[in-house]
Amino acid sequence: MMGGDGTMGFGGGFMWIFWILIIVLVVWVIKAVAAPGNSGVINNESPQEILKKRFAHGEIDEHEYERRRKELEK
Repeated sequence: MMGGDGTMGFGGGFMWIFWILIIVLVVWVIKAVAAPGNSGVINNESPQEILKKRFAHGEIDEHEYERRRKELEK
């Protein structure tokens, strides 16, 4: 049903709000899906395995690796 000003039902101002909400929703969904650590894969690695990988990738140095390894062995 056409309005007198050529708009379809919503009207000018409400149509802007509608599209802004759609854009916000799409951005929110993309962020939720692409968030780090949100891959949907269950991690079955032990803390020791994770520590070894972090050391191997250079995320932590040898001193930090040894400190954390000893803490995990307690």
